[in-house]
Amino acid sequence: MNRHPGGEEHTARLLELAALPKGARILDMGAGGGETLQMLREAGFDAVGIDLQPRSESIRKGDFLHTDYGDESFDSVLSQCAFFISGDPARAVKEAHRLLKPGGVLMLSDVFFEEPALPGFSIRHREDMTALWREYYLEALWREDVECDCFPKGKCRYWSIIAMKEETSNGSV
Repeated sequence: MNRHPGGEEHTARLLELAALPKGARILDMGAGGGETLQMLREAGFDAVGIDLQPRSESIRKGDFLHTDYGDESFDSVLSQCAFFISGDPARAVKEAHRLLKPGGVLMLSDVFFEEPALPGFSIRHREDMTALWREYYLEALWREDVECDCFPKGKCRYWSIIAMKEETSNGSV
């Protein structure tokens, strides 16, 4: 099962919107079973994945909130359904910013309980996919395939976002 709403079709849409050149170096933050990583590689990207509990040998075990990759190591960072469940979405955004080259692209789809805050990024595309997320989540509940007991009370939205890294005068966020 591709563990995010829209599956491969949504990932392909993110890639289309990001308009990355073949060979671009992409980090999949929260890569899970590696389905998306495989798709990225087959599409001609230099892709690596990291996850706390990788379900594939192709995924590196590690905490994407605190990676040991160097600053500006990637042309793009992709994360689908992982920043929120990390427990610290703001830290995930900050780490993605650190890892991206100037002008790098963040491809993000996730749950937000407030308006998406992406300091250091310029949002190029934002799409509300809440209806699709609800359908996906209900199907996962029905199959008893939900592992997350992390949702606080309150209204949430599921956003698909393409954002470009902006540089501040001192290079920090």
